[in-house]
Amino acid sequence: MSMSLSRRMTAEFLGTAFLVAAVVGSGVMGERLAGGNVALALLANTIATGAALVSLILTFGPISGAHLNPVVSLVEAAGGGLPWRETFPYVASQVLGGISGTVAAHLMFSLPAISFSAHARGGAAQVFSEFVATFGLVVVIKSAPRNAIAYGVGAYITAAYWFTASTSFANPAVTVARCLSDTFAGIRPSDVSWFVVAQIFGGLTAFLLVRWLAAEFENRTSPE
Repeated sequence: MSMSLSRRMTAEFLGTAFLVAAVVGSGVMGERLAGGNVALALLANTIATGAALVSLILTFGPISGAHLNPVVSLVEAAGGGLPWRETFPYVASQVLGGISGTVAAHLMFSLPAISFSAHARGGAAQVFSEFVATFGLVVVIKSAPRNAIAYGVGAYITAAYWFTASTSFANPAVTVARCLSDTFAGIRPSDVSWFVVAQIFGGLTAFLLVRWLAAEFENRTSPE
């Protein structure tokens, strides 16, 4: 039985809020405890984010699909898995949830509720990294077995934190939320637009590729 849109929007809001709280909060905690060791702080940030993704997708997947990401919602709509009329409510819930997650993380660590980031993440390499990160994320989501998506996404993002120059934001809602945090996990507001463009193009390119691969597989396995 399908959940009502309001319940699914609430799930997307809460899921994205907890995801961003995990990203920002673990970034603050990692930086405070790492004693200036940036690699150690990033490792702490990575582990917390990957673990949060697994648990949040398992929790909210049965309610809303646990997109927690506007690119995922856009891809689902393009593939017929989400009505287009529901895409904007999903995206709005994710963006608002992400911002709320930033505020919650700040308040837990006695920081100002909102603080625009000064963490520069500009340049072609960073933007291309976001294309690659989001491309890979959508390939995993669209290709992994349904009962393993939570683990696939958590594992992929954990790895992508380290093999991409941008540390794999791969999510426009998370990117917007992180520009409101002048902490380890932040991104300068002037860098957000290019990240979001790269994420959207990466996600849509992956969607087209996976659809093409699936069509080829169906052609090869269909009866004569």
